[in-house]
Amino acid sequence: MDLPSVVRDVAIVVAAYFIGGIPWGVVVARLAGGPDPRTLGSGRTGGANVLRAVGPRLALTAGLLDMLKGVVVVLLARLLGAGPWVEVAAAAVAIVGHTFSPYLGFKGGRGVSVGWGSLLVLAPVIAFAIVPIYLVILLVTGYSSLGSLVGSLVAGLSLAATTLANGGPTAYVAYAVVGTALIWLFHLDNIRRLLAGTERKLDLRRSERPPPP
Repeated sequence: MDLPSVVRDVAIVVAAYFIGGIPWGVVVARLAGGPDPRTLGSGRTGGANVLRAVGPRLALTAGLLDMLKGVVVVLLARLLGAGPWVEVAAAAVAIVGHTFSPYLGFKGGRGVSVGWGSLLVLAPVIAFAIVPIYLVILLVTGYSSLGSLVGSLVAGLSLAATTLANGGPTAYVAYAVVGTALIWLFHLDNIRRLLAGTERKLDLRRSERPPPP
């Protein structure tokens, strides 16, 4: 590999971290005049807390923007001809950036939306297939975290299996393992609360935005 290619690849991965770190949940809540999502629920910046802060419509907006971060970093690597390994490295680093945002003192969300966005480019069929799994679990149990954990596990196993069966890039198998591991790692506190029966359920019908004085 020549020096220009190395510089390109490193630049893509570094850019992925800063793109992944853009805290759209906080930005959307702030623009809407709602409370900072970090002051509610789990204290994170992800979709569940944005929903609590400003309601479903704006939470969907923030979620789509977070998802686009995953799309953008993979497409950036692909358009620059960096290859599958850089694509998946950018995707994984964007998840890390979302969770340890440089704009929020290295705090953030769980990386689920970003991971789904990257999967939408790498394996769109799998990305769409896991959406109903997440929604069914959320609607039946009320636990967004459980839906994310199961959905990410199914996605990882499916990506690894289909890649191996079809002779796809080995990098995708690596991402199936690493991406899933990151999502589960960043949900460790949720897992503990789920096991203890203390995980907070998500009310899809209302926000927790305080009433005006």
